[in-house]
Amino acid sequence: MSKEYETVIGLEVHVELKTKSKIFCSCEVDFGGEPNTHCCPICIGLPGTLPTLNEKVVEYAIKAGVSTNCEITRRGKQDRKNYFYPDSGKAYQISQNELPICHGGYLDIESEDGQKRIGITRIHIEEDAGKLVHDPELGTLIDYNRGGVPLIEIVSEPDFRSEHEVKAYLQKLRTIMIYIDVSDAKMNEGSFRCDVNLSIREKGEEKFGVRAEIKNLNSFNSIMRAIEYERKRQIKAIESGETLVQETRGYDDEKRITYSMREKEDATDYRYFPDPDLMPIVIDEDTIEKIIKNLPELPDTRKRMYMDKYGLSAYDAEQIVSSKKSADYFQECVELVKSPKILANILIGEIFGLSTSDEFDIEISPQDLGELVRFLEDGTINNNSAKQIIKLMNETQKTAKEIIKEKNLEQINSREILEPLINGIISQSQKAVEEYQAGKEKALQSIIGKIMKETKGRANPEMSKTILEEKLKK
Repeated sequence: MSKEYETVIGLEVHVELKTKSKIFCSCEVDFGGEPNTHCCPICIGLPGTLPTLNEKVVEYAIKAGVSTNCEITRRGKQDRKNYFYPDSGKAYQISQNELPICHGGYLDIESEDGQKRIGITRIHIEEDAGKLVHDPELGTLIDYNRGGVPLIEIVSEPDFRSEHEVKAYLQKLRTIMIYIDVSDAKMNEGSFRCDVNLSIREKGEEKFGVRAEIKNLNSFNSIMRAIEYERKRQIKAIESGETLVQETRGYDDEKRITYSMREKEDATDYRYFPDPDLMPIVIDEDTIEKIIKNLPELPDTRKRMYMDKYGLSAYDAEQIVSSKKSADYFQECVELVKSPKILANILIGEIFGLSTSDEFDIEISPQDLGELVRFLEDGTINNNSAKQIIKLMNETQKTAKEIIKEKNLEQINSREILEPLINGIISQSQKAVEEYQAGKEKALQSIIGKIMKETKGRANPEMSKTILEEKLKK
């Protein structure tokens, strides 16, 4: 009998802050600049230079903390994390070890089993490293533009049990960072990326397994695929008697596999000690209260409002607020319609699928979508036609009214038109009729399918079903 396994996952999320200058110097923060044009002796780490902490970084870290239900550390410090790697000229990174700015927070997500609380261990500030560029002819080059860009690292508890929970958490966390305007959180530019710590244990076991850390994942799809592959790899290794080692692994998105990079360090290997060049971080109550007072409306606040005011389910409301752009879009649309539920179904079921990125980039205006929903509400069109119309609206930028007229997609709501058509289909569907009359409810759907096919999806489904049931019961 094969054993049942449980996946245990914790996340370390790195968020680049959208400050104008770097964390310890006045160099401009600018993605995509010419290599080594936004750096200075301080962020490169030349001997004799002294860092000065950017106050805005602390403010943004506090905003992130209070938005994720964290406690704020009133008196903290910064530490040197010692390791050698070519993209860090100093051979250490200025980070925080024992006294992070934020600690003890949580986020609630909608999981497959309902709402679940994910613990947040800490949020600390640190500097980003430079970037290695691998060229087949020139070898490995170093671009220090990113070195010294301010980061917050958000460390979760090992509370995840599936890649779906991970995705729900990351979507919510990313949205919060955008809502509070501390980061653009562009995953394709690396300003929102995460490391996945994953281990396997038998169900019912309390002790953690041997974990692998998968580094620098920067898209939801790659994160989901990396977790799925790594879970299977570890289970296969355990069942074949292999001894797992604590290690750091990379992810190859083309091959869709993880691969070993090096054995994983423990915290003691970094030899943390307080940075002697930086003063303690002292945060007073007035600063915290001011930040809390000026926070914008957060996703959970909108979610509750959509549930209470518009009667949306927790799942639908969570999906809509998962992007600030989609929530703002819904907010504009909902003022134009009578049924928020129909709008939510169209938005989640159809509109989300048209977006080509995580940025909710669609071509249909809220006014045009509102018009389409009103046509659904008054029976001008049905759901089948709505799907065709939405696709054409996005491709052609025409309105729903124009497409309905052009493609003849108006719903057939006339009993006089539908009844003779249904009579003809019944006479051609004797086997399905007999099955339905013998108690097989599914047979009715096959007949309705023929009606919809005959009318190219334009027949009123409810009216068609009513007429069909009346005739089959006689």
